[in-house]
Amino acid sequence: MQTILHLAAAEQVLIAAGGTAKLNTTQLGVSLILSLAVLIFLVTVVKLHPFVSLLAAGLVVGIGSGYGPMPTLTSFTGEFGNTMGSVGILIGLGAMIGKVLMDTGATDQVVNTLVSKSSAASIPWIMALIGALIGLPMFFEVGLVILVPVIILVAQRTKLPLMRVAIPTLAGLSIMHACVPPHPGPLAALSQFKETGNVGLTMMFGIPFALITLVLVGPLFSRVAARWVPVQAPADFVAKSDEAGKEETKLPSFGISLCCILLPAVLMLLTSIFEIALPGFKDRTDGFAQTINFIGNPVMALAIALVVSMLVLKAASGISWKTVNDSLGASLPAVAGILLIVGAGGGFKGVLVATGIGKIIGNFVETSSISIFLLGWLIAVFVRVATGSATVSILTTAGILSNAMTMMHATPMATTLLVIAIGAGSIFLSHLNDAGFWLIKEYFGLSVGETLKTWSVLECLLSVVVLVLVMVASLFVPIAS
Repeated sequence: MQTILHLAAAEQVLIAAGGTAKLNTTQLGVSLILSLAVLIFLVTVVKLHPFVSLLAAGLVVGIGSGYGPMPTLTSFTGEFGNTMGSVGILIGLGAMIGKVLMDTGATDQVVNTLVSKSSAASIPWIMALIGALIGLPMFFEVGLVILVPVIILVAQRTKLPLMRVAIPTLAGLSIMHACVPPHPGPLAALSQFKETGNVGLTMMFGIPFALITLVLVGPLFSRVAARWVPVQAPADFVAKSDEAGKEETKLPSFGISLCCILLPAVLMLLTSIFEIALPGFKDRTDGFAQTINFIGNPVMALAIALVVSMLVLKAASGISWKTVNDSLGASLPAVAGILLIVGAGGGFKGVLVATGIGKIIGNFVETSSISIFLLGWLIAVFVRVATGSATVSILTTAGILSNAMTMMHATPMATTLLVIAIGAGSIFLSHLNDAGFWLIKEYFGLSVGETLKTWSVLECLLSVVVLVLVMVASLFVPIAS
């Protein structure tokens, strides 16, 4: 295998944004461990706001590794801005949609229908399927902000512990991120294997793997999580959603309510369907392709869904335009802190990436003799745990192993299994440097420890079960041509 990174005895030369930094690998490892220790200490002991804690942790790992004060600050602020540009707008629009759905009664109607037609025992399974459906074409953060009101109100109405409802839904959202195109994660990995990557084949394996994993982990682990963290739905969240009840309204129909909830997913899926059916569709410049790509863009899909929901649900519920319009502004204060935390999580990740964590891990490839699928999962896990980014984990791991797959003349089926294994590794152990970790903690009013015992453990279980399915399937498919 070609050398990925040339190391001197004790140090390496890394080219990073902001210049050339001479970093000692031992010093980098120590500074990374120290930064995580500082972050955990500030959040759990000092009770410092996570935004400030993440900023401090980023400075510790950047300056402590020898990367330099100014390059560290530049990497942090640059990735903070990138995170806000990619996730911040989506969180804001998603929060607005969620508030409109609540204040017009659409969320209530969906919850009432689910509760009235389902037993308490079946609710976790229904929520798992809803999470998977929403998660197929949608970024995790977007699906989360749309489904949070449903999760909390279902838990409140059924009197089920919050984890019995939240964990299956989160499992459905997350497993699609790992396994199934057209989600951006698996597509990004496939793009690194140009000769043997096949979207259709990956969907054929990915969908059953995702569903099997969801059945084995989601609703079943929710029982354990509910015992570990026996919390109920946040009462203040439900109280806010009930404020719209002061105005005389009628509930919109279940069909209209469900359509408004699913509209963003449908619009985003539309672009993916065309891309699967017509490779290169996203790069076409004709009017039809540009229109489809425009309305399927996550930002535009949410913006369109917001406008449609406001107009349709206003008419269906009889609520006043002022109340609908006021819902937009009322939704933002609740997510202001979340936006800062998510941005800081992105900034911390930016410093970790800039200091060369991914390149250091790449050395492991040269001396490994284990299964290529297990190796791909392990590298993705290492990058994921170190950087907190599933996307960085997927792209880094796929790039590292692309040459190895070419040299071993891997079949399309082998590439498919490797892509799924990498995707599984990329969701392993969401913790303090992951923006999704903080989203879930804040939305559900959990402590850091409670989030680790529920969400973080869930991610580990999903990741490991998918790996097991990949390893079993690899026994029955040709690996090399």
